Amino acid sequence: MKKKLKMDRRTLLALAGGGAAGLAVPKGFAALAIPAEAAPVDLRIQKASYRLREAVTENMVSVFPDGPPPVLRMTQGVRFSIDVTNTLDEATTIHWHGLRVPNKMDGVPYLTQFPIQKDETWHYSYTPDDAGVYWYHPHCRTMDQIARGLTGIIVVAEQDDPGFDGETVLNLHDFRIGKDDQFMKLYSARAAARAGTLGTVMTANWQQNPSYEHQAGSLVRLRLGATDTTRFYKLTFDGAESDGAEGRIIGADGHPLREALPWPSPDAPITVAPGQRLDVAIRMPDTEGKDVVVTNHTAQRIRPLATLRATGSSLGRSLGELSPLPPNEVPDFDPDGIEVVEMVFGWSPDGLKPDNGFCGSLGYTFWSIDRQPWQGDAAKSIAPVAELKLGRPYVLRLRNESPNSHPIHLHGQVFRPLRSNKLKLPSNWTDTIVLNRRETIDIGLVADNPGDWAFHCHVIEHQKTGLAGFIRVT
Repeated sequence: MKKKLKMDRRTLLALAGGGAAGLAVPKGFAALAIPAEAAPVDLRIQKASYRLREAVTENMVSVFPDGPPPVLRMTQGVRFSIDVTNTLDEATTIHWHGLRVPNKMDGVPYLTQFPIQKDETWHYSYTPDDAGVYWYHPHCRTMDQIARGLTGIIVVAEQDDPGFDGETVLNLHDFRIGKDDQFMKLYSARAAARAGTLGTVMTANWQQNPSYEHQAGSLVRLRLGATDTTRFYKLTFDGAESDGAEGRIIGADGHPLREALPWPSPDAPITVAPGQRLDVAIRMPDTEGKDVVVTNHTAQRIRPLATLRATGSSLGRSLGELSPLPPNEVPDFDPDGIEVVEMVFGWSPDGLKPDNGFCGSLGYTFWSIDRQPWQGDAAKSIAPVAELKLGRPYVLRLRNESPNSHPIHLHGQVFRPLRSNKLKLPSNWTDTIVLNRRETIDIGLVADNPGDWAFHCHVIEHQKTGLAGFIRVT
């Protein structure tokens, strides 16, 4: 009988290998003996409080009563089981964003499971086939619970260690709190009908510009995800290049790159939209006390989000010493001559009211896919936005008729962009792609995972006011 890991803080931090706090993971961590199945774990969804700024912020949601949700660490090809117990006074579920899990494990209320009510436990179990950076979050009461903090990063390690000396994991998350450090109204109808409602405090691992130490001249794997409801991050990684600091992007949205991404600069930062992730190799500066700073750029200001600080004497490592990340086994396709399915993302027809169900709504309907708004998680008799045949390749043509940007996320499948009428896009595997204003993007995929798969904007106010649907694969 397998021993279950109880999720107190000590156990979770051990499971996270220090990554829950962004600390360095020892070299060779990913190369430890690989079991056939990981020990089952428990997650308890509960109210939390935490000092985000000056005073303690109450009415947060986490796995701990006094801190952020942990990094969950898995190993590619090793079965992982999680019991999620809900202690809130409202329903919830947990979705494993980007992981190609069996449909019944996807955590979408009414589509793949019934909502988890108070004091109920739901058992999730799956084998992560893809190594990379993913994240978990509720898909019931989504706006409220994500905005209050119920998001965590998932790291799926490769079976072979690529050769890093350490690792830092960053959960980038906005919180909308007022001058009293308590939650303000989480959204407005006006903002939901436009770009969405931004938070007031930007955090990494629930802290403002936390600092993490790594040995000088070492190779650090920086994994980060944008997990809040609205904010598009524009990131750079600013280091002392004259002191040996350098880096390169090695993966995005859970997959090693097929096509290289340029190293971001202040004039050309890299956009990480809600739901997206990056996997970055950093060569630390050679001198103790020198920093590499993860920096967000907006029109108003340049803000440090997290700092990696060099300590001790230099290890003198080189990025060239790293083994290339092996590609995940994703079925590829010839993009020429395959069936094209067109979809339109835009405004909603007037007069449609959402269906609240156990998972709630925002009370408004503004957005739609193909003029059919998602009318709430509990709505009945809703047809899929597309029906795909299992094992066949498709091109989905996504057309944005609105003046706003939408990070479009497909559950259970991965795809790669083929062309855009606005930009030259690298054709890397992803599960979330930004559809900019008036943009049309063709994405290609092989429909290799059967089931009904949610397909929606990851600006949660857009999702919860109509910009959602599902794709059926049979």
